[in-house]
Amino acid sequence: MTNGEKIKALALELTKTPSIVGTSGEAIIAQEIYTYFANLDYFRQHPDQLQLLPVPGDALGRCTVLAYIEGGQKPAEAQAKTKTVLCLGHVDTAGIEDFGDLSAYAASPEELREKLRSIQFSENTRQEIDSPDWIMGRGIFDMKTGVAALMVMIAEFAQSAGQLAGNLAFIGVPDEEGSSAGMLSAALYLDQLSREKGWDFIAAVDTDYMTDRFPGDENKYVYIGTVGKLLPSFYIYGEETHVGEAFNGLDANLLSAEILRHIDLNTELSDIADGEVTQPPVCLKQRDLKKEYTVQTANAVALYFNHATHSSLPAAVLAKYKQKAEAAFTTVIRRLNKEYESFCRLSGIPHRQLPWQAQVLTYDELYQAVRKETGDKIDSLIANLVQDLLGKKADDREISLAIVEQVHKLYSNQNSKVILYFSPPYYPHAFVTGQTEKEKRLLDIIGKVVKEAQAAYQYNIMTKKFYPYISDLSYCSLSHNEEVIDTLTANMPAWSRSYSLPLQAIQNLNMPVVNIGPYGKDAHKLSERLSCRYSLDAMPFILARTLTELLK
Repeated sequence: MTNGEKIKALALELTKTPSIVGTSGEAIIAQEIYTYFANLDYFRQHPDQLQLLPVPGDALGRCTVLAYIEGGQKPAEAQAKTKTVLCLGHVDTAGIEDFGDLSAYAASPEELREKLRSIQFSENTRQEIDSPDWIMGRGIFDMKTGVAALMVMIAEFAQSAGQLAGNLAFIGVPDEEGSSAGMLSAALYLDQLSREKGWDFIAAVDTDYMTDRFPGDENKYVYIGTVGKLLPSFYIYGEETHVGEAFNGLDANLLSAEILRHIDLNTELSDIADGEVTQPPVCLKQRDLKKEYTVQTANAVALYFNHATHSSLPAAVLAKYKQKAEAAFTTVIRRLNKEYESFCRLSGIPHRQLPWQAQVLTYDELYQAVRKETGDKIDSLIANLVQDLLGKKADDREISLAIVEQVHKLYSNQNSKVILYFSPPYYPHAFVTGQTEKEKRLLDIIGKVVKEAQAAYQYNIMTKKFYPYISDLSYCSLSHNEEVIDTLTANMPAWSRSYSLPLQAIQNLNMPVVNIGPYGKDAHKLSERLSCRYSLDAMPFILARTLTELLK
């Protein structure tokens, strides 16, 4: 069998085991992957190099599968570290709510194809569903084919371990579609293992999915680096009033709407690096904090945005969002004064300037002001609040907002204002520039291998600098710049209370990243599908050649 045939067979087997994020299926599929490796001769001879690593405190008993091959060609210098390549994939999938009545077939590719023929799709999607060159099923594309490809590579390279000038490590992690609990705990294990064994991680190779960048796109892509993510959030505090006296208050909903207008899908806030552009910010949540119906206007609103990064650091993002919030606040005040002047003229009543003034604070500015007024009291109040919320299973976004509200209640300045802060999660970007020897080597190898693949398979394959979807690759490296971390943590209320990252471990791993993924369409949709072309010929070729070159 060719590598492509092996990958297809294994991907279909993996797909038949549902492993929806947040379910016990993640633990089941980890055991299946463990069993696959355990049956290989190499791991029969080296059983200690195959492990199930529990996610600490996980109620579902989820584990990361770790399997590593130690190469026989050791460094010439006695004290030199052994170069090691990390192969990374996630074993969980998105949910199947979108399948509706077809949920029972989500993990059965052939049966699902037949069922999908009764659903209305676009003509192009219909043709691909009918084609044997495409395979349907939840997770077949995101990312069980990628995991299968890495498993096949481990099996293949294990047969020639003695000739490898370095180590090859595989991790299959849970919870990538959730909060990356698998990768974050795996980072701690990998850091410990590398220190104990003298490993030097030279690159991380992920095989998460790859798809069209625009309609009609004929290119295929290899991504050297990955996008990052911040979640800039706003607590918008107005001044409520009875609707019969509308101009006596400042409607927090109006202010929130104006901030949304200034930020949502605003390409001025897209991050550009090496000519590559992130998606602009997108609002993920907007709600007022009234708990019941009344004829008062809302006095508080919560709002947060998905913000992608290529090179911008938290301090720069915070400054841009503060500027946009100040501009929005000023716009609202001008509009209110204009409308109030018109209302007074129409009503024949005296006009006066409204008292509102724009005020935007970062969370750190708010916290420092309140701590100056209250002393240590504020920290004990926050600790008690968080403990109560954790007992109620509140998520990190809810906890962040509750902390901001609590701190603001203790502030002597109760005038209308906007508080800007970061909510979890945080995904660092990985910008592979070629400035280090590891980065330069990875860039050179990928450039060479992609040219070979284009010649061998006649696809137009392009290299790009940033994998455009949030992924666990973000936790393979992290800036050592203390300012980056200080700005982030000082303005993330939940930091160290309900949310944290193994910063030191990630900084220690410090490896450039590449994503060599299978091609398909519609990840997280009913019509999720994998293309056998490219995914089972060029992609395995690029993957195998990249690993070979890295381990020369």
